[in-house]
Amino acid sequence: MQDNDGNDIIKEVTSGEYKYGFYTDIETDKIPKGLNEDVIRLISSRKGEPSWLLDFRLKAYRHWLTMKMPRWPNLEIPEIDYQDIIYFAAPRSRPADEKG
Repeated sequence: MQDNDGNDIIKEVTSGEYKYGFYTDIETDKIPKGLNEDVIRLISSRKGEPSWLLDFRLKAYRHWLTMKMPRWPNLEIPEIDYQDIIYFAAPRSRPADEKG
């Protein structure tokens, strides 16, 4: 019998090889996993953001560090490892002579 939360379906779909043939070969530019002020500065720089926006993001990040994950009744959510997430990825630009 299947779990009520659908874990069996998720395991079945994600454990096998992808069989539908769709594939996108795009080179990406991404930063290493993790989140800290240096990562925020790097992302802001890559996006060409104005300094006021970087200051806003850093202020929000510092506030976020003081926050605790809410504990909901009757709901078990595993702790999120925010250092195991890639926070910036973008397709690499092709040189002008390769664009179609």
